[in-house]
Amino acid sequence: LSKDLRRQLNNTVADARKIAEEGAEQSLHRLAVDVSRAHDALTKEETKLRVSLRAHAKQLGDRLDQRPVRLIQAVAYEHWHQLLFARFLIENDLLLRPEHGVALSLDEVKEIALGENREWVEVAADYAQRMLLRRVFQPDDPALRVSLSPEKRQQLEAKLNSLPRELFLAVDSLGWVYQFWQKDAKKAVNESEVKIGADELAPATQLFTEDYMVLFLLENTLGAWWTAKRRAEGKDTKLLGYEWTYLRLNDDGSPAAGSFDTWPRTTREL
Repeated sequence: LSKDLRRQLNNTVADARKIAEEGAEQSLHRLAVDVSRAHDALTKEETKLRVSLRAHAKQLGDRLDQRPVRLIQAVAYEHWHQLLFARFLIENDLLLRPEHGVALSLDEVKEIALGENREWVEVAADYAQRMLLRRVFQPDDPALRVSLSPEKRQQLEAKLNSLPRELFLAVDSLGWVYQFWQKDAKKAVNESEVKIGADELAPATQLFTEDYMVLFLLENTLGAWWTAKRRAEGKDTKLLGYEWTYLRLNDDGSPAAGSFDTWPRTTREL
């Protein structure tokens, strides 16, 4: 991502988190998740959902007699990232029509959704689940069964639509998204100077790992293992079509990270 696109993404994600958390809190309050007794206006399905959400809040570490902060964050996170990830799939021609295996455009997904009287992201999520992306689009997640108000959904979609197509095509965009989502929380943790505990761990440490960091880690683990193994066999340590950039070697040519002798000796076994 260029600096300008990164700045735009940073601002958009920060705004989206605020909108999503406001919408999540409103919807959870309407479902009486934050009070001890459900009100009579809830339907049978909403009452069942309320029970699931309160159990989920407790699982996340919220106290049921207080504002469910973790549940609010979870609902906000899931709704924004489902929208965002659906667009990443569509813009990269990766969302396929199940019966034909043909990539769908955003307009085509919206047309299908209109015909089925559903939100376009619901259709995208349905197709993504059939593509075995259930870890991203989890149909049974109670956080995703919370409906945000039409106003908040429109605001989130407006933020999503403000992002240019090239942003969805950049290889590092998703990584920056997750870091920017935690930016304000990380700043608050750092400024508070509290001891890092379970609540502070994610925002304080969830950082985007840039390509050179990934390469350094790979070359000094897998690369070191390969180099040591090939040296022991008296063979060339070069890889076909790949130049070591970050692999650290001792003066005698052995890997500085060690030889990883306890690992399997063949690539297939590894």
